[in-house]
Amino acid sequence: MNNLGSLERAIMEVLWDSPHPLLVREVLAALNADAEKPLAYTTVQTVAERLARKGLVRRKAERKAFRYSASRSRDEHVTAVMLEALAESHDRAPVLSCFARSVDLDDALRLLEELARRTGGHSHVAGPGWVPPPSG
Repeated sequence: MNNLGSLERAIMEVLWDSPHPLLVREVLAALNADAEKPLAYTTVQTVAERLARKGLVRRKAERKAFRYSASRSRDEHVTAVMLEALAESHDRAPVLSCFARSVDLDDALRLLEELARRTGGHSHVAGPGWVPPPSG
């Protein structure tokens, strides 16, 4: 989630962890529970509005306030960030290769399982621009 600021990220974490939409005062209480320096209500409200404008949270009116909830799950958000980073490369093959070499073995095996499911168990499905890996 490196494209979010630290307070945005903290608010998103509170919203992702909540089973229901929250008022700003509820988000504030969660953020201030372990804080050395408490945040102001207006600060949290401003950042929540910024997240709503970015489409990361939804808000629903309740009396004179709004309830906020994440517009997508934590997993969906992280996936979108990863895909956004990948899209920034004009040549994805080296990026994907580097990523594959960098993840730990358990993650690599999970990824292989998901890719096998996606491709119907085929070991290789050539797509546009596919270049076979170097041998050896």
